[in-house]
Amino acid sequence: MMRYNHLGHLGSIVVSFLTLARLVPLHTWSCLFRGIKMASAILSFACPSSASASVSVRDNFKGRTRLGCLQERCPFSQAKQFGRVAMNVAVNVSRFEGITMAPPDPILGVTESFRADKDEKKLNLGVGAYRTEELQPYVLQVVKKAENLMLERGENKEYLPIEGLAAFNKATADLLLGADNPLVKQEKVATVQGLSGTGSLRLAAALIERYFPGAKVLISSPTWGNHKNIFNDAKVPWSEYRYYDPKTVGLDFDGMIADIKAAPGGSFILLHGCAHNPTGIDPTLEQWEKIADVIQEKNHIPFFDVAYQGFASGSLDADASSVRLFAARGMELFVAQSYSKNLGLYAERIGAINVVCSSSDTAVRVKSQLKRLARPMYSNPPVHGARIVANIVGDPVLFSEWKGEMELMAGRIKDVRKRLYDNLSGKDKSGKDWSFILRQIGMFSFTGLTKAQSENMTNKWHIYMTKDGRISLAGLSLAKCEYLADAIVDSYHNVN
Repeated sequence: MMRYNHLGHLGSIVVSFLTLARLVPLHTWSCLFRGIKMASAILSFACPSSASASVSVRDNFKGRTRLGCLQERCPFSQAKQFGRVAMNVAVNVSRFEGITMAPPDPILGVTESFRADKDEKKLNLGVGAYRTEELQPYVLQVVKKAENLMLERGENKEYLPIEGLAAFNKATADLLLGADNPLVKQEKVATVQGLSGTGSLRLAAALIERYFPGAKVLISSPTWGNHKNIFNDAKVPWSEYRYYDPKTVGLDFDGMIADIKAAPGGSFILLHGCAHNPTGIDPTLEQWEKIADVIQEKNHIPFFDVAYQGFASGSLDADASSVRLFAARGMELFVAQSYSKNLGLYAERIGAINVVCSSSDTAVRVKSQLKRLARPMYSNPPVHGARIVANIVGDPVLFSEWKGEMELMAGRIKDVRKRLYDNLSGKDKSGKDWSFILRQIGMFSFTGLTKAQSENMTNKWHIYMTKDGRISLAGLSLAKCEYLADAIVDSYHNVN
């Protein structure tokens, strides 16, 4: 009778197993059997005694099958047993199971999607990188000459000091404030070479977090997509001030002034020195004066992000006028610089953080603490891009050639901007005023398109851009302006 019951139970198990086998994919069974095999090996190693490996029929009928080792002696069998057959399988769970998949970067992720698109008409207007009329990356001729000089001199690859290349630091302060500026001559500027604009901003954020605990940074709304990430990562609190007015597609100057006035005294006010990213909308010189008035009244600290000096208007001096206006008032301020755009040194990660101080003694102490923060963060900066900048700025001939190439690049973007405006005005018969495109400056245009309209640009027209409606005119050619205008008109009028 007992044998019959065993056969009956065995038959039901077989039927259940075959039913389950049809439902479970083959690769799942493969993983299961590998896991059982691994578990058996672990159990054998943990409990080698053959005496304890027997399974008694009596325990089996009581619903307590002991597999491989005695319950009281084997750590693998501490789990409670249920059902007719129970098995404890050791599972190798990763310590990183709690790490979730990060979302794609809102800017760099655009390029990844663009590369995956096979359509011949596709356009990448997401990342702010200069392209030729043939939409190819461009290496400045003056950069090639500077690199040839480095090869001829046989310069080595030794570590730089923590603060970076001395010749670069001098050149970058001269470019920013003017070589004859008393602040530079009196050594009141603490300059430390950083990892382009992003790294320089991050270093300044670390200084704020350590020496201005609780101080808030005010950021324009909207702003460059990485600003908030930088201050979040540095654990520096921030809030936004009004900047963009969607009704006029222009500057909300009154809202900006009101928000800066309302900020707690001693806040850091993050300002775009020129060619505001993403809007391309800059204050006038008169408006900069009023902004400086309010910041001084509230005892705030200006914090400039200068990523496009010389690349916005074609003039190094004109694009630095806002920073120089504040410095001339005797205000202490931060300035982060980047040479990615104006020298096309995107991959060299070359920039600087400058702190304009009230005395040379203060500048020495500030610089020492910036170096202290940089040391555990990245130790010291790369040399190649720093030498390129120092060689170009330090050589009158190369410096003149650089200014000429910047004017050409800025001029091409202005031509594209004008052509796009002409095409939009000619194709859109609704009477909409597109002249804001001409009033904007720099490599970007804030089109005013919504997220849904921007998605239509990508899904229907294969034009890749950020979801806030920003397009990079540096990635547009004159030949593609008409196609882009068709896409914008369609998306603006046909997508709610």
